[in-house]
Amino acid sequence: MLPMSQAPLSHAPYGSWPSPIDEALVAAHDGHPEALGAVGEEVWWTAPRPAEGGRRALLRLRPDTPGPVSVLPAPWNVRNRVHEYGGQPWAGVARESGGPLVVFTDAGDQRLYALEPDLDTAPRPLSPVSAVGGGLRWCDPLVLPERGEVWCVLEEFTGEGPGDVRRLLAAVPLDGSAAEDRSAVRELTDDAHRFVTGPRLSPDGGRLAWLVWDHPRMPWDGTELLVAEVDEAGRVGSPRTVLGGPEESVAQVEWAEDGTLLALSDRAGFWQPHRLDPDTGEVVRLCALQEEFAGPLWKVGFRWMVPLPHRTLAVLHGLGTARLAVLDPDRGELADAVGPWTEWWPSLAACGERVVGIAAGPERDYEVVALDTATGHCRVLAEHHTDRVDPGYLPRPEPRVFTGPEGREIHAQIHRPRHPELTGPPDSAPPFVIWAHGGPTGSAPLVLDLEIAYFTSRGIGVAEVNYGGSTGYGRAYRERLRGRWGVVDVEDCAAVARALVAEGGAAPGRLAIRGGSAGGYTAAASLSDPATADLYAAGTISYPLLDLAGWASDGTHDLESHYLESLVGPLNEVPERYRERSPVHRAERIVAPFVLLQGLDDVVCPPEQAEALLAAVAGRGVPHAYLSFAGEGHGFRRAATVERALEAELALYARAFGFERNDLAPLDLAEGREAR
Repeated sequence: MLPMSQAPLSHAPYGSWPSPIDEALVAAHDGHPEALGAVGEEVWWTAPRPAEGGRRALLRLRPDTPGPVSVLPAPWNVRNRVHEYGGQPWAGVARESGGPLVVFTDAGDQRLYALEPDLDTAPRPLSPVSAVGGGLRWCDPLVLPERGEVWCVLEEFTGEGPGDVRRLLAAVPLDGSAAEDRSAVRELTDDAHRFVTGPRLSPDGGRLAWLVWDHPRMPWDGTELLVAEVDEAGRVGSPRTVLGGPEESVAQVEWAEDGTLLALSDRAGFWQPHRLDPDTGEVVRLCALQEEFAGPLWKVGFRWMVPLPHRTLAVLHGLGTARLAVLDPDRGELADAVGPWTEWWPSLAACGERVVGIAAGPERDYEVVALDTATGHCRVLAEHHTDRVDPGYLPRPEPRVFTGPEGREIHAQIHRPRHPELTGPPDSAPPFVIWAHGGPTGSAPLVLDLEIAYFTSRGIGVAEVNYGGSTGYGRAYRERLRGRWGVVDVEDCAAVARALVAEGGAAPGRLAIRGGSAGGYTAAASLSDPATADLYAAGTISYPLLDLAGWASDGTHDLESHYLESLVGPLNEVPERYRERSPVHRAERIVAPFVLLQGLDDVVCPPEQAEALLAAVAGRGVPHAYLSFAGEGHGFRRAATVERALEAELALYARAFGFERNDLAPLDLAEGREAR
């Protein structure tokens, strides 16, 4: 008998194929490791726990142990809400006695805690609780035992509104004296800038570097690199700008051993590594390769680059991918790490001669991987990939470049239906779902995704579109969306859908679109745009932005409160544009059935956005369902939520594409009733 993956294929209708990749399997493996760092020779990171209410556990891997251990039991949740998306939630140092000292933030109360795992003591609070607004939030800590402090970003709410907030760098005593006393927190900088990144202290401790930006800019539009002197008492002097500006984005800064600065700047059109002498102001580009060496700074503390011994740098680079390499800055040469990984999370750390990171590939989950720079060998340290199903059920993603309006390039990844035993009927094409990623300043990585395989293994294709505005292809590509959000993204998704139909890869009349957050807006905009409304037979809209003017007028959190000024235009100058591009104001054009999924605790795209669309389509005869989830914010973390959302989406496609299954959960599309 032939192995399953080599057996002759039988024919069955697309969408009806049985699959072992069920909702529970997808939910159990939702999310991936993040926030990796080194504590001496140990490697630490956070990992998702969907079955435990969506918390993030803190894991520790010692050099002499076979596997990682969780250092904090439930309900500890190592995450923070700085900028609402969170930032680096922990840092640690190795000590000669007593073991590591780690400082982390807990999602429950947003406080800083000190943890000494080898002393078998409970975490002790370092920062106070504030009753004002969103309280005190902290991220990207720098633990300084010699100073008796931890330095980090402080986000402090001064009122109840989302914009009643100040951000600065602050020092918190490690002895716990500030746990009940806000006045014991020492402010290192003022709050002259709206947004700041974490502190980077020079090797001699005499200088501090950090990044800042202000409304209406987002960090990929323009940031400034500040440097200030630090005296022996730990007081920070007046800062000066040494790099960056309104039209130059510096995504990361680090100190080199010789006291120069290493920065990832897009001054030449791509985020590339530069060396800066803070005394003379001389800036030298270290690699002129026309690729991206960084990405959008959605979370404070991302690290695409880490200095190594002997003046070399570990960097991530690529076009549409992020590969690990060691850069020789004197020659501008890259030596790529060898392995099956096509995407590295921006969370690099150095452990002596090793570089440690989190990486995945088209056939591999995210793993903790170490590169030995002395030998060039990579090996998996933890979070090892295992085949949870026969790989024959997994799609083989195809990176593609399509041609869009005005002849522009559109990058996408095509995941065709794949099953080890079944294929579609002869001379037929499968249904396809167009996936619009969030952000919109973001991208879809080329990695194994069980959520995609959930659909492709049942006979439904998926096309991830990195529409104009996506990162990974240079500043010019991501600025295609300036003033044209709701146009370029909608057109690019439609162009990919039509091209798939034209080449015979997708069935006409059996197309759908889906997205979450900004992708939810693109999905809803596509369903309500007269040029594309009849292209799609269905849509899945998750935690979306739907009323542009309402969102821009204190309808969201502070970080993105001015985002639409670049994506759409200033509201006071083009109010008609905000109305024309808002799905809630053109809901009469929506004819395709849709499912709307919303977290009730979402402060980025609040439930009012979803409810406005429900009101706009009420009584119009458009089949739809609204599923809201208590306890969920922007993006779903809990296993039960992920499972129900997938069930609803598949049920929608069964109706829209006309296939039958006997394993579908009930979904009432007739009246759009709310389900919780």
